[in-house]
Amino acid sequence: MRTIDLSPLYRSFIGSDHLASLVDAASRAEKQSTYPPYNIELLGDDKYRVTMAIAGFSKDDVSIQVEENTLTITGTRKTEAESKESKERKFLHKGISERNFERKFQLGDHVKVLAADMENGLLHIDMERVIPEAKKPRQIEIGSRLLEN
Repeated sequence: MRTIDLSPLYRSFIGSDHLASLVDAASRAEKQSTYPPYNIELLGDDKYRVTMAIAGFSKDDVSIQVEENTLTITGTRKTEAESKESKERKFLHKGISERNFERKFQLGDHVKVLAADMENGLLHIDMERVIPEAKKPRQIEIGSRLLEN
């Protein structure tokens, strides 16, 4: 396992304990399976789309959840014993994987999931970074005092 020395960063970052937790989350993400394949697109300055190839899954088989800046997409198919369809099918070659999956994405601060859609075996999840007015940069005049409410 690799060890990363973050001590040089502590000199220039305030609140760097959050940075350490992000590094830890990124190292856990490296251990994820590569199934199903996905793309991450930048649609605009603060707009993103994750597209996953989930052939063989229906809307009912897929669950999308956001919790504490983590987007989790889970696909669960019926077992072969539950499915009548699988008893009637006989494969000569089976190259389309239909196994269950769970894929997690770490979302940046203020990234909100806007919509999810499924078309032609592709799941599209649209997101946008919405920075609150209080978090946006502001100019501070020298000699002025900010009043707190």
